Amino acid sequence: MKTVLRGGKLYKNGALVDNVSLEVEDLTVMNDDTKRVIELDNSFILPSFCDVHVHFREPGFGYKETIRQGSMAAARGGYTAVGTMPNLKPAPHDVDSLKVQQDIIDRDAVISVLPYGTITENQSGTGKLSDMEGMAGSVIAFSDDGKGVQDDGLMREAMNVAKSLGKLIVAHCEDESLLREGKVRESEWKQIERDLKLADETGCGYHVCHISCKESVEVIRDAKKSGVDVTCETAPHYLVLNLDDVKEGIAADPSLGGRFKMNPPIKEKADQEALIQGALDGTVDMVATDHAPHSAEEKSRGFEKSLNGITGLECAFPVLYTKLVRPGIMTLERLLEMMSYAPRERFGIREKDSYAVMDLLNPYTINSKEFLSMGKCTPFEGWEVYGKTLWTFQEGQIVYEA
Repeated sequence: MKTVLRGGKLYKNGALVDNVSLEVEDLTVMNDDTKRVIELDNSFILPSFCDVHVHFREPGFGYKETIRQGSMAAARGGYTAVGTMPNLKPAPHDVDSLKVQQDIIDRDAVISVLPYGTITENQSGTGKLSDMEGMAGSVIAFSDDGKGVQDDGLMREAMNVAKSLGKLIVAHCEDESLLREGKVRESEWKQIERDLKLADETGCGYHVCHISCKESVEVIRDAKKSGVDVTCETAPHYLVLNLDDVKEGIAADPSLGGRFKMNPPIKEKADQEALIQGALDGTVDMVATDHAPHSAEEKSRGFEKSLNGITGLECAFPVLYTKLVRPGIMTLERLLEMMSYAPRERFGIREKDSYAVMDLLNPYTINSKEFLSMGKCTPFEGWEVYGKTLWTFQEGQIVYEA
């Protein structure tokens, strides 16, 4: 079946083209010449989004999120490809444990769900390496997300193996010894600094998860200038919120403080500004949501006692478009580079005829009760935003329709 998108504005080669007629062919259906025509009026046809850092909690924690619900939420947010972090049970550390997750993906996913393999055998950042060689053909990269690899020698060994396999090391950077001393900022950027030296030494492709402070931006910027093969991501909440917003939100309703609880934590206004500048100058390569759903009970314990993690896939683009693009802080071209093109290029993700049809003209209010994700906890609850998804197409197939 072919779908004709008629009358909208198509984003193509860095510009919006008016009044298009775009024919999108469903690549999953062969020898079917029937056509469906969708009149778009003033809607916008954008490249679909790609998020290389999400948490779909299966196997092991399906009460928080299932692969089916998570992938449906992603499609509702305009995403057609996501990379799922390996803090699961069993954690995908070898071929057999990876297969447990892959079987669920094959059965239930409505978009491309691409698993990570762990770096260490028990996804703890310590001990022995996982069976990286055995998993290499079935994962997009290796990560112990949730744990930083603590030992320099172990990280060097992991990078050497990943380099030989042509795979990225994707690092949650957190030095636990510094964290125990209360040095939250240093625990992030100091481990990034260590890893950059190892990446330079080994030649391994290195990607940094969810950077949140100005020092991280600075050390990555310097490393890029010196030729280290490094990319990094930040998350929407670090670009549009700072510690003042967190304090204000918690004070307004302490019982809802869990919506501001994530790791790494949101930091000062100067950090927010540095991350925005890093996004504008290319130091920060991409946006990833770190979509991390929990049960309502786990997020209803106030700020101090709630578990780390918020829900992000269904509101990431609207929040960033509203807060950065509409005020003229960032161009639409740069936002799409960070949400669509850069993650695919870095992680080797290929898709054809994959689009998100968005309403960029009419505001709506974020209401987590409408989320398809099982996780309903977001710091953007009640925000008026622009950028509602109307349709999402993956390789010509409609995977979401409002």
